[in-house]
Amino acid sequence: MRALRHKNLWLNTCMALKSSLRSMIYQTEKQMQSLRFAAVPKPQNDWPILLGISFPKSGTHLLDQILLGFSNVAPFSKRLHSFYAEYEGESGRKRTPEQALAWLDSLRANGGRDVASAHLFARPDAIKRVCSPDFVPYFIFRDPRDVVVSHVFYVTDMEAHHVHHNYYQSLPDFNARLNVSILGRPDSDAEFPDIAGRFVPYLSWLDHPEVMAIHFEDLILDRASTLTRIMDHFLARAPLQTSRQLILNSLEASINPTKSPTFRSGKTGEWKKHFTDEHKRIFKEVAGDLLVKLGYEKNSDW
Repeated sequence: MRALRHKNLWLNTCMALKSSLRSMIYQTEKQMQSLRFAAVPKPQNDWPILLGISFPKSGTHLLDQILLGFSNVAPFSKRLHSFYAEYEGESGRKRTPEQALAWLDSLRANGGRDVASAHLFARPDAIKRVCSPDFVPYFIFRDPRDVVVSHVFYVTDMEAHHVHHNYYQSLPDFNARLNVSILGRPDSDAEFPDIAGRFVPYLSWLDHPEVMAIHFEDLILDRASTLTRIMDHFLARAPLQTSRQLILNSLEASINPTKSPTFRSGKTGEWKKHFTDEHKRIFKEVAGDLLVKLGYEKNSDW
């Protein structure tokens, strides 16, 4: 028992040292960025925080990479400051609204020039903080049909520590797993609603012009135009004298598909390969209206 206590103490000490070291490296790099771009005039209200909000399995890492591209033209951090999720991955425990606000406030207290990422619900208090001069926020989402397919691959094959991994592994085949990703697990201790229920807490981000909405598909099918929109959204808050082409080149060059799990196939509409007629039926029942609201379909005739 004593040996176990010593081992746990040693592990906790190592983790604390690693965290402290990462923080020191991050702050040093941030100071170096400040020196590198010392001649660049600060925008009104100082430099903001670049915040990439994403619905899970919708291009989180891809958006992170793009936003980090601004570090080549302005004094932003060259690595992600932190990531926040409304659910803990291994336990599935839902975090409280107060924890989300505390995370946002920690970013504001850090003085801007950071790039952060989050699966963040659009609660009124969070909206009030994010839709302020402190942030330049973006919200990326994806065809929910592709989301549920991606979710099956992720939980079953890519994330062994996910709270639902063992359950998905116990199911007989891909079709059964896809049913669960569409319908959720109402009998599970770890909250997991159907796909429409999972999206509802994010919908209000679409109602605020301060938050730029991005279809994941546009980054695949119309990347140049989408990167231009991302750049213009940034420049409206933090003007730069740098040439527009140089900024766009920096954003494009920052994209590395091999480090983006959602970029597994680099394609859109993959759901068509996996949906049976039964999958279509149950999806329309629980999330047909969501597809229309998000602009992926005009009606239920698909």
